[in-house]
Amino acid sequence: MTKKYDFLIIGGGVAGMSFALKVAREHKYKIALCCKTTLDEANTAKAQGGIASVTNLAVDDFDKHIHDTMVAGDWISDPDAVRQVVTRAPEQIAELVRWGVNFDKQADGSFDLHREGGHSEFRILHHADDTGFEIQRGLMEAVRQHPDIDVLENHFAVEIITQHHLGVRVTRRTPDIECYGAYILNPETGKVDTYLSRVTLMATGGTGAIYATTSNPNIATGDGIAMVYLYNPAETHPAYLITEAMRGYGGILRLPNGEEFMQKYDPRLSLAPRDIVARAIDNEMKVHGLDHVCLDVTHKDAEETKHHFPNIYKKCLSIGIDITKQFIPVAPCAHYMCGGIKVNLDAQSSIGRLYAVGECSCTGLHGGNRLASNSLIEAVVYADAAAKHSLQVVDNYDFNTKVPAWNDEGTMSVEEKVLIAQDVKEVGQIMSTYVGIVRSDLRLRRAWERLDLLYEETEDLFKRVRPTRDICELRNMINVGYLITRQALERKESRGLHYTIDYPHAKENHV
Repeated sequence: MTKKYDFLIIGGGVAGMSFALKVAREHKYKIALCCKTTLDEANTAKAQGGIASVTNLAVDDFDKHIHDTMVAGDWISDPDAVRQVVTRAPEQIAELVRWGVNFDKQADGSFDLHREGGHSEFRILHHADDTGFEIQRGLMEAVRQHPDIDVLENHFAVEIITQHHLGVRVTRRTPDIECYGAYILNPETGKVDTYLSRVTLMATGGTGAIYATTSNPNIATGDGIAMVYLYNPAETHPAYLITEAMRGYGGILRLPNGEEFMQKYDPRLSLAPRDIVARAIDNEMKVHGLDHVCLDVTHKDAEETKHHFPNIYKKCLSIGIDITKQFIPVAPCAHYMCGGIKVNLDAQSSIGRLYAVGECSCTGLHGGNRLASNSLIEAVVYADAAAKHSLQVVDNYDFNTKVPAWNDEGTMSVEEKVLIAQDVKEVGQIMSTYVGIVRSDLRLRRAWERLDLLYEETEDLFKRVRPTRDICELRNMINVGYLITRQALERKESRGLHYTIDYPHAKENHV
């Protein structure tokens, strides 16, 4: 079946939904929003801490926020991208509020601002400790009520459609690559339908699920990055951290015996940026033979802690930990990862009609590390830039290109499903073991070799069976793991979250 839309949006988080609402203002376009699960399962909904924006001009300004972001990114963030996001953040916060998103406020009506690791001022807007869920809730209600937006839940984008599907050999160096839409798996029929679009937006979130231990939901398999990396790859760094808002609140990192340790690593102590904190925790765990360290908020007022972190308090209590009286066991894990498409300032990639926003476009902003709570705001800012540009060009495209239907031949056996499940686990083990917090050329090459073997086996299987979400996600995870490993091997220095024992120092003239 072939369907036609003016805009096809792949991804249902803050980036995808805000883009949909922005282009839907025209009331003249057909818009499809494709989400591989349900809208409320997006990465956005899992973001607890908050969203960063300069709002209190009495003490804060854009230059401070820019400087904090550049420091956290270890000075390899794109300064223009950082400035764009920081300076456009306040207007996008106002947009979120107009769409029905609620942020906590003081008695005088001003925003109740928090401070998190790496921030020099209080600039984190929040809604208790479930800010991402509140943003997702507000946007979901607005999207579902809009008559021009078709929400396709539980639909999986298998591949974007380019000249490759017309018999033309396409690589990332091919000039004038065009995107005509995407092949999308319909869960009800089990068939892959053809969705043609004038403009296609990739807003598929991060890649944390390719690691064995992650704060991400298991849907964060880097699908968008994998689908377009051949055309415009960029460097990726996995982010490791504990709950940022807890550290900003005054949480202290301790060993299980109560001893503090961050004074050995950074003068900012437990408020140091996440790359420093993650390596410190990793080192202490190895030195003392621990499987975790602890975060202590027992010195804070108990009622205040419950008020600021009601969901974290309830969750920890459900597993026997009263955070007002007991330490919280913590360990590094893969968090929200800036990934694979570096776009220019108008948020358009080098592929005609194709835009990439959100976690799959933030490499230029985040550099070697992401400053806490910048990810939600960059998604909205990039979506705004992409919407403005795409509305200028959408009417220039038509649907005259003849795109072949997907070949639905093949079946999937029970044995093959078991192999896929095992391979997913293996990817996580490979990435966590060899491409984790501390790296080396030996470990990275070993990861490369094992991922290459998995790639060959999976591609062979993919050609023989009818596509399912499981095998498509596995395919994407392998490709994203390969990208991270390749870029890590090419960087002959330690920079931000990329730390290698073979090149422990940063280059003076970094690239």
